[in-house]
Amino acid sequence: MQKKDFFLISNSNDLFQELKKILPEANWSIFERGTGAIEYLFNSPPGLLLIDSAIKDISAFELVGLFKSENVYRQVPVVLILNQNELKSINFCHLEADDFILKPINPTIVEPRLHLVLSRAARALDANPLTKLPGNTSIIQKIQSLIDQKKEFALAYVDLDYFKSFNDKYGFSRGDEVLMMTARIIVNTIRAFGGQNSFVGHVGGDDFVFIVSPQKVEQACKMIISSFDSIVPNFYDPKDRENGYIRSTDRQGNIREFPFMAISIAVVFNYGQLKHYGEAAQIAMNLKKIAKENPKSCYVLDRRKPTN
Repeated sequence: MQKKDFFLISNSNDLFQELKKILPEANWSIFERGTGAIEYLFNSPPGLLLIDSAIKDISAFELVGLFKSENVYRQVPVVLILNQNELKSINFCHLEADDFILKPINPTIVEPRLHLVLSRAARALDANPLTKLPGNTSIIQKIQSLIDQKKEFALAYVDLDYFKSFNDKYGFSRGDEVLMMTARIIVNTIRAFGGQNSFVGHVGGDDFVFIVSPQKVEQACKMIISSFDSIVPNFYDPKDRENGYIRSTDRQGNIREFPFMAISIAVVFNYGQLKHYGEAAQIAMNLKKIAKENPKSCYVLDRRKPTN
């Protein structure tokens, strides 16, 4: 079994050596500066990240936020290494670290604590294996959390039209390339809008979700559609691009002509009226039926006003 990569951000070599002795089965790396580690972390995410609160160039708490703000890396467990006197001043409800350990390091406590955080991460890991975006469990938790907090948000359900016909003709490998392209478009678009509660998830197959503020969702939909429609023809063979369609097998086993893939987006708004994520899913399902009546890429908004 390949060793996991564990990263420590700290300027204490003694701390590094202690941790290596506690978990020698991992490949350990140390970064003395948080800012110097950020780019490397994003390019090569570890199996476990430990951050010493004593780092000077950037706040350890800010570094946790930066790392966890990237959807792809939310599933990586992050452990803070703290001093006892820091505990009272930290608001753990708003900190996205997964656990903490205290200095001075006590191997008897730290070893099982780190094993536990790794076990929790493994159980919670539901990231889509292709896109690495958060999967169903994380999606449901995010939606329900925002509902429980009575946050205002726009939840968009995204899927691809005529994806099956493309897959049947060109094969799963090219289909996966389309899914990766779609994920990149959605992630990059939502990242451009930002916002504390923004989120992108991959339900599975050609189904995605994203969350942005109600004020930004329509512009986000337009940008996603524009990007998708400009890129997707490049995934077809030259002859099919020239024709503007493909011949493939429908669900009844008949050969017929299919247009190029399109993207449909159904948007549900929450202004405090939703009580359960299932309500949002049901509304979105009805909206998607309307969106799919249009053979071209489109979005449909739930225009109904919430009742008091």
